Amino acid sequence: SPLTGPDIVGLEGHLLLPGIISGHTHVAGGSSTRGLIEGGRSFARPLEIVENEFDDDELDALTAYNLAELIRSGCTSQVEMSLSLRQARSYARMAGRLGARGWVGGMIPGIGRLFPIWFGSDQELAAAEGDTLAEIQANLDFARSLAAGDGLVQGMMTPHAADTQTPATLTAIATAARELGTGIHTHLSQGGRETETVRRRWGVTPTRWLADAALMDGPFFGAHFTAPDWSVDPAILVEHGGAYVTCPSAGGAGGATQPYPEALAAGMTVCVGIDTHSNDMMENLKLAVVLGQARASLLAGRADTPPLRSPTAADAVLGSTQHAAVGLRRPAFGRLEAGARADLVAVDLRGLLVGSGAAPPEPLNNLLYANGTAVSWVLTDGRIQVSDGVFVADDVDRIVAEGGRVARRLWDLLDREDWFG
Repeated sequence: SPLTGPDIVGLEGHLLLPGIISGHTHVAGGSSTRGLIEGGRSFARPLEIVENEFDDDELDALTAYNLAELIRSGCTSQVEMSLSLRQARSYARMAGRLGARGWVGGMIPGIGRLFPIWFGSDQELAAAEGDTLAEIQANLDFARSLAAGDGLVQGMMTPHAADTQTPATLTAIATAARELGTGIHTHLSQGGRETETVRRRWGVTPTRWLADAALMDGPFFGAHFTAPDWSVDPAILVEHGGAYVTCPSAGGAGGATQPYPEALAAGMTVCVGIDTHSNDMMENLKLAVVLGQARASLLAGRADTPPLRSPTAADAVLGSTQHAAVGLRRPAFGRLEAGARADLVAVDLRGLLVGSGAAPPEPLNNLLYANGTAVSWVLTDGRIQVSDGVFVADDVDRIVAEGGRVARRLWDLLDREDWFG
């Protein structure tokens, strides 16, 4: 894409990075849950209302607001598990409008069917198999339709998790992923219940079960990994080239830590993801390091703890650039060199609260004091989206106004149910 802006940009005192890739997002779920779940409420009801009550225009307004936040904070690309096929279509529309790069699929089962299957019995899982197979086909058809686009948004198969699948649905997902060539994006051992359920049903861990079903034959992104079997699961991911995505904001502000130090020590390909709630990519890079260091310090020396390596700012930056590109098997991303894609992010490290008025001697460490407002320039595929700190990919005032209108409607619907009470 041609540049639209100055031919030469002075970046004195800036850190120039490849475009930042979030390895796990649910884009439309960000602002619809932010600030609502920190008091201990479940995220489920707001997300159900978004899916069931909002029309396509409202959904697009919500998606655009959240996607604009991601771009503004330096996240040029998303590995996106939309919470339904409707939301995946919205993501594709808004990514095309704002110029984001994404690998997108609708979660299978989608949010409208998920909870009775996820928390139901084995019989309910089996009874849902036919509808899940239909969802897989619909998502495959959607991914095929994206192949005719400009290449910035591609389809990907995104099963919810191992405990919401059957052998037949895994086979269908693997077949679809083989056709698309873009791989699998899923939640992986995101809690003890998932790991225990899969062991009971199929006799192995979720990681082993998915690998045996050929879901790791191509790119594979597994988010959270909070309850794996550390004696076997890391080696499976390393063998297959799968990526683990740590999501420091997964539980909202103040959520639980994730096994970032354990994964680093195990030699896994580790990425950083937004998940949802927070869309500030710079803030999440910082939180990954800070929470990871706290976790490593608290768990060090415990007999029941796997080996640990305390993360650094360099780990977080590599995880959201080179390591994400390795996981995607896309060598043209995640690096600054001739022939790589023109996905670029510049962060001003001189200013108040971030720097010291001059270019710092160890700039990666200054990212630990930054957030998305320190991002000065963002380009995706050569298109300038943030110019000298100003979001220029679209009319930001309109995006904020429309996003606010949808948020107020969501809050009103929740209030009618006495959800806040």
